[in-house]
Amino acid sequence: MPGTGAGPGGGVQSVVRAFRILDVLAEADGELSISELAVAVDLPQPTIHRIVATLRELGHAHQVTNRRYTLGPRLIGLGDRASRVLGVRAGDDLRAVAERFGETANMAVLDGERAVYTAQVPGPHSMRTFTEVGRRVPLHSTGVGKALLAQLPAPAARRLLGSAGLPAATDHTVVDPDRLLDELDRIRRAGFAVDAEEQEVGVFCVAVPLAGVSSPAALSVSGPIHRFGHDRVPEAAALLRAAAEGIGGTLA
Repeated sequence: MPGTGAGPGGGVQSVVRAFRILDVLAEADGELSISELAVAVDLPQPTIHRIVATLRELGHAHQVTNRRYTLGPRLIGLGDRASRVLGVRAGDDLRAVAERFGETANMAVLDGERAVYTAQVPGPHSMRTFTEVGRRVPLHSTGVGKALLAQLPAPAARRLLGSAGLPAATDHTVVDPDRLLDELDRIRRAGFAVDAEEQEVGVFCVAVPLAGVSSPAALSVSGPIHRFGHDRVPEAAALLRAAAEGIGGTLA
């Protein structure tokens, strides 16, 4: 059959092409035509049309009324299950972070214009931060959100911030896109992000990127600022990086 030769890394060519198309649709965050997909993936339009037709049949692509295409609804369930599996794998490492600091440890992934929490280990204190798994939060005002944004190329981060907006959650929220982009540069160099009461007054958070996964993910630890603040940043960042390396090792 045509299109079944080896692709990059020895993969089946048609499978590689299908996933390239899905990646392009995901990055577009909107609708694309067959001709636009052909340009983005650098393949002939008839080839794109055949692959997209198969993706439609499987529910992984959806055709809208103007003959343009978006990601299909079947991917939602696959993404949810993948996030849960990743969260289970992260459990032990998050637990070690929560036990060391006595504060809540979280994992989040990038989901469109938001961060979504996929795993959590609460701290032992009765007064603690709490974010339920599945909650979607802004990117610009949270530690995990900024750690996710920092994994994107600067132009992509700017576009995402432009479409999502930068509403002020507290008086400490950064609402100037240029200032936030400068902060993302610092996060890339330092390897960690901080949310100092930017999403919620009285709450401090340290977050690091999680490498080795197919889409941006991050780990964080957060707690009341009177108990967990700037003086804990170096230790928290180091422990979170170790946890991220441990989780990444299970995915290799």
